[in-house]
Amino acid sequence: MAATLPPPRLLPSGDSAVTVEFSRTIDDDANQRVLALDKALAASPIDGITETVPTYRSLLVHYDPGKIGFDALGDKLLPIAIQPPPPVTKARRWRVPVAYGGEHGIDLEDVAKALSTTPDDIVARHAGGDYKVAMIGFTPGWSYLSGLDKSLHMSRRQNPRLLTPAGTISIGGVQAGIQCLAAPSGWHLLGRTPVRTYQLHRDPTFLTEPGDRVTFFSIDHKTFEELDRAAEAGEIVAEQVDA
Repeated sequence: MAATLPPPRLLPSGDSAVTVEFSRTIDDDANQRVLALDKALAASPIDGITETVPTYRSLLVHYDPGKIGFDALGDKLLPIAIQPPPPVTKARRWRVPVAYGGEHGIDLEDVAKALSTTPDDIVARHAGGDYKVAMIGFTPGWSYLSGLDKSLHMSRRQNPRLLTPAGTISIGGVQAGIQCLAAPSGWHLLGRTPVRTYQLHRDPTFLTEPGDRVTFFSIDHKTFEELDRAAEAGEIVAEQVDA
């Protein structure tokens, strides 16, 4: 798997960070290497590293330049980064409830028309997917998901919305996502989940993390309201199941 990808590049990112780039495009193999490097550095820390931020195709490594320089850090990072990632171990798996369509998924019918099918078929395809949390970004808890069925790949909206609701379940390009906080978005809104992937005063604050697996299941709007109240009170309403 790793042999099909070019060797990683080490890119200066300001005066106290380096980006370890495995690919220039969204790629599941590259993402696996990103997560493997992140875990390796967590298991065997390099003195001077202060934080790591995994993304789809690269790992941002923050460091203290008073303890280690860019070249010295690169000499330590590269031998680890070029190693083939270990086999994927058992990951946490979440079943996430979604109220599709209507006021919660205002783009569902338009997506169905664009793909020459029905809203029910779009729901079946989306809920039938097996997704991986590839990265967290944009806003706290925003879970970017790889694994979207190719039949659902479509360009983002020409006119992004200035604000979309918290809990929005959406698709855009080759990606799917779980949006935790209200935010702008150019993705297509299929539904909403009552699940809070980020909740400041809850333990854990962040529900999902890179490498987790996610599946969706449909709920009616009454059930959404019930679960939403429970989630607001701090309850985790996603189901954690055996991977």
